[in-house]
Amino acid sequence: MGRPGGGATSAAVLIIGDEILSGRTQDTNLRDIAKYLAARGVDLLEARTVPDVLEEIVAALNALRSRYDYVITTGGIGPTHDDITADAVAAAFGVELVEHPEIIAMLESRWGEGGLTSARRRMARVPVGGELVKNPVAGPPGFTIGNVFVLAGVPQIMRGMLEDVGPRMKGGAVVVSRTLRVEGHGEGAIADTFERIANTHPEMSLGSYPFYGEGGFGTNLVLRGRDPAEVERTLGELVEALKGVGVESVREVPTA
Repeated sequence: MGRPGGGATSAAVLIIGDEILSGRTQDTNLRDIAKYLAARGVDLLEARTVPDVLEEIVAALNALRSRYDYVITTGGIGPTHDDITADAVAAAFGVELVEHPEIIAMLESRWGEGGLTSARRRMARVPVGGELVKNPVAGPPGFTIGNVFVLAGVPQIMRGMLEDVGPRMKGGAVVVSRTLRVEGHGEGAIADTFERIANTHPEMSLGSYPFYGEGGFGTNLVLRGRDPAEVERTLGELVEALKGVGVESVREVPTA
């Protein structure tokens, strides 16, 4: 039911790679990016996954960067022929790709001039006007241009690069989350009450998530907002409203 605090800093993630879409590789980067941004008051509002096709990457990137404050891409910046993210970003911004001297120096220090193959040199290409994103883990850095941050697809490396992305973003107030666990009642039984509370607090984001298990079934109700006092008031009103319609087994649990 919406998102907390309209007008906050927004972001999108563009996941690039045939291996994700084929199921050969399970993506964990989206989860890590979402948690990282949330802790800095940046709302992650959209995520897309596209194949290693230049035209599709360009189209998705242009759509996302025009709609959100920031876009983070993952994948496709390695040395192989299908690593075409840099090409796509350059095409989206209408600029050329050039070999960045700092990256060339990094590669030479590792491989030597004789070991700097054409494949390895691909990792040194950065769009004109781009700036480097530090890679504290292994391999060459990522880069940023405009409102786009281009990061590696390998989770450990991506997380390392994120540490250089956060300080470059303009964040906002961090979202506060609270969760109520309603046992023995499915979503349908409490939907009207839940909707009434949500409608009286439009600045809040309220969501319901059913659960099932050996211990029974029920619904987790998650409340999210940027004003701690408003979150507390909404939580109290929701508890009272649920009890008013006969729901007794309701308690707060840690938000995942």
